[in-house]
Amino acid sequence: MSQAEQDTASTAKTTKGEQTRSRIVESAMHLFRDLGYDATTMRAVAKEAGVSVGNAYYYFASKEHLLQAYYHEVHASHEVVAEEIIENERDLLTRLRRILYAKLDVIEPYHRFSGLLFKSAADPKSPLNPFHEESRAAREESTKLFARVLDGSKIKIPQDIGAELPDLLWMYNMGIVLYWLHDDSEGRARTRRLVDHTSEIVVRIIKLLANPLLRPLRKSTLRLLKELRDIEGAR
Repeated sequence: MSQAEQDTASTAKTTKGEQTRSRIVESAMHLFRDLGYDATTMRAVAKEAGVSVGNAYYYFASKEHLLQAYYHEVHASHEVVAEEIIENERDLLTRLRRILYAKLDVIEPYHRFSGLLFKSAADPKSPLNPFHEESRAAREESTKLFARVLDGSKIKIPQDIGAELPDLLWMYNMGIVLYWLHDDSEGRARTRRLVDHTSEIVVRIIKLLANPLLRPLRKSTLRLLKELRDIEGAR
């Protein structure tokens, strides 16, 4: 077999593997929504996806790893919409508000499932916890998106605190998602009102950070964040 034929075969194998992997994830999400996380087994996921149990475990070592894939797929879907917003809008408030709306739109089909998942995700020791080491990749992807929200906006942001803002915006975003989990209003109207009001407050605070009179407050905030990281690193 020539090198070109080997490359073609390798590409076909990779594509087939990616398709199988995606089918397993889609099947898992379908069952998680219908049956709940605890009631869904890897055997049921394999059957739904039309693959052997061994094949399902080949791609995902556990249900937790399937949910990590879910986190990544949700982020990927959100990023596609966010890219267009960032590309066409420079006003920070509009950017932030529309990107948070887009996040709510992307996760809405999983509202009931996310509520059932919360009891596991809230456990600090669970790999599903957004602060857990195994969730680092998904967390970093989301943080990079918020860095892009800030980059290129019309607001001048001091360099010292600017390096911390993507993480802080990610935590703000997680607070919105937590509120959304408990929101039973029609169309999650309460969550959207929360986004409207809090995003305006957040952007006003960011604008104020450039004020020289607030430099002592910035320094205190940076010291606090450093201490928290030092404590986390020592664990």
